[in-house]
Amino acid sequence: MGEEEDKQTILETLQKKKGKSKFYLKDFYKMLPDMKARAVKNLVNKMVGEGTLEYWSSGSTTLIGLKGVGKQAHTEED
Repeated sequence: MGEEEDKQTILETLQKKKGKSKFYLKDFYKMLPDMKARAVKNLVNKMVGEGTLEYWSSGSTTLIGLKGVGKQAHTEED
């Protein structure tokens, strides 16, 4: 698959997850099992840079989710 198809796979998978808006990086590895972990991490970082995804940190754990989705999206300010 190409990069755009991989991005689409990530977006579709995240949109299908009901009740969960933030994911660990290892969850993204499962979405693209044919890609190496480093390549998935680079793709996720690129999507964060493009504004499609966003990081969320509790202080000890960093999670990744769709930008503007989830409980925190309505209370946080950019």
